Amino acid sequence: MPDGAEAGGGADAGGGGTETGGGADAGGEPDGPGGGHYIVCGGNSLAYRLILELTEQYEVPVVAVVPDRSREHGPAIARIPGVRAVLEHSTVTGEALGAAGVEHARGIALMDGTDQENIHAALAAENRNPGVRIVLRIFNQRLGEHLEKLLPNCAALSGSATAAPAFANGALSRPHTVEVGGRQLYVAHDGDIRPDQICLVADRIDRQDLSRLRLLPGTGGRAADFIRIAEFLGGGEEIVPRGRPLPGPASEPGGLAALQTLDVEPPLRQPWRKRLKWWLLDGLKHFTNTRLRMILITAFAAILLGGLVLARHSTHPGGFGWTVYFTLLDAAGAVQPDVPGQQVLGDSWARAAQVLITFCGITFVPVATAIVVEALASGRRGVPRPPGARTRDHVIVVGLGNVGTRVATLVHGTGLPVVCLERDPQARGIAAARALGIPVLIGEGPLEAQLKQARVKHARAVVAVTSDDAANLEAALEARAVRPEVRIVVRLFDDDFAHHVYATLGNVASRSVSYLAAPAFAAALMGREVLGTLSVFRHVLLIAELTVEEGTGLDGRNTGDLEGPGGVRVLAVRLHRRPQDYQWNFADRSRRLVPGDRIVIAATRSGLARVIQ
Repeated sequence: MPDGAEAGGGADAGGGGTETGGGADAGGEPDGPGGGHYIVCGGNSLAYRLILELTEQYEVPVVAVVPDRSREHGPAIARIPGVRAVLEHSTVTGEALGAAGVEHARGIALMDGTDQENIHAALAAENRNPGVRIVLRIFNQRLGEHLEKLLPNCAALSGSATAAPAFANGALSRPHTVEVGGRQLYVAHDGDIRPDQICLVADRIDRQDLSRLRLLPGTGGRAADFIRIAEFLGGGEEIVPRGRPLPGPASEPGGLAALQTLDVEPPLRQPWRKRLKWWLLDGLKHFTNTRLRMILITAFAAILLGGLVLARHSTHPGGFGWTVYFTLLDAAGAVQPDVPGQQVLGDSWARAAQVLITFCGITFVPVATAIVVEALASGRRGVPRPPGARTRDHVIVVGLGNVGTRVATLVHGTGLPVVCLERDPQARGIAAARALGIPVLIGEGPLEAQLKQARVKHARAVVAVTSDDAANLEAALEARAVRPEVRIVVRLFDDDFAHHVYATLGNVASRSVSYLAAPAFAAALMGREVLGTLSVFRHVLLIAELTVEEGTGLDGRNTGDLEGPGGVRVLAVRLHRRPQDYQWNFADRSRRLVPGDRIVIAATRSGLARVIQ
């Protein structure tokens, strides 16, 4: 499944195969030769969300090129107001670009197809219209960096790379952050808000109905945020811990969310003693069966007991060191018997211990040697290993598509164990996971059995990121049935479905790849720099850095003008005379911005669109 592709009810799959949107002629051609439109190629959920962003937030005309108008999100795209035309082409060829009017377009977004197909289409679009803005979805980010150098007016983004950190951090119960000027910014909720927070980003949070959440409301001044937080924390309102529903009926929303700086990254790795313990036990179980383990444990215990007897009853003047030496020699079969008149070890107890050690060594040494030879020469190291005893406090990733592969890689990079489940044996993420030494369970068996084999009863989190909402919810419910307290993060496209999940299941976080990635793609298509996205439940907060240019909407405005209508918070200002200094919570709200200044803002999608117009 391509980056950002999701199934679900967010786009109506019904309806007729409408050929054109409003304002297009019968042949599906754009209105008039003047152009000035944007082209979006693709019929997946990311293309659908991107078109919504462009038409609703930026209010620009869009021409859509879909592989099939009657499948995926094609029918829903045709019904979006502001879509000038919907053209059907299986691939983005020169003919498709010409029909979409690329020669007169302001920008083109390539949201479907392989990396090679998208690069080919980008080069063709650049050849037809050298000034067109190009944004393409690409999985190989290194290849995308080279393409951006080749085409200066091009941005290569990955939907899965944009969204994966939010899934990984949700599973690890740590905040998802965006780096700005050396600071890691994240969204804190309710009791986690500190007095040194940067700004308020949401109020009126009702976890029973997240559609009522108010993101970045209007403010008359910087003090308004701090007054609101002070009233909330010190005015007698109950602070509701994260993950619990608010008290009282759903008609009484409450709660806050604020943007603040992460001081220290919370530790995730298990203590080395615990990891060593489970690693040794796991290795023993991998190379031996139960009967052989009992023999080894008995022989080792007998050797240890014999060594203690030698230490107590030996008359050798060498002390403890010589006792260990004799014990190891006896276990290896190099026994030195006592000779009358030349006794070395001492009394009869020491001699009995020597005999015990020797016979147990006859059992222990050959078995241990066979295990070592098997590990080195039998090739079992190349065989994928199932989750073993050391797989505890781990994260289970269900689905190894683009998103699942990136999530598994991110969690693995923290040092925590990861186990992956995948039903398609041809999924390309399987090879990537196994190359990192991550166990992968493949099969069509019952999901409950697979989760138990993945040791879900010892897991810290389950991340379900397949392209099917129903399959993701099934994984969440099966995991919850085995271990009710496990942390669950699910990938859901449908907003209504996600709201019901939030309202009925505690300790569950839902994310939508297209919802997280589409704002960044839209901003890139409009030529704006989005540093990252932060989730406030199902809502998206954009962190962007904008340069004030002469004659633009930012020229001559102050921070109060930008923040007043709501939807925008100015986090920091970089003055043109001091470009290296980030002045956080810029105090002079009346100072007007001049060309060369740069501002870092937190904004909603509509807020960002308003600022850059």
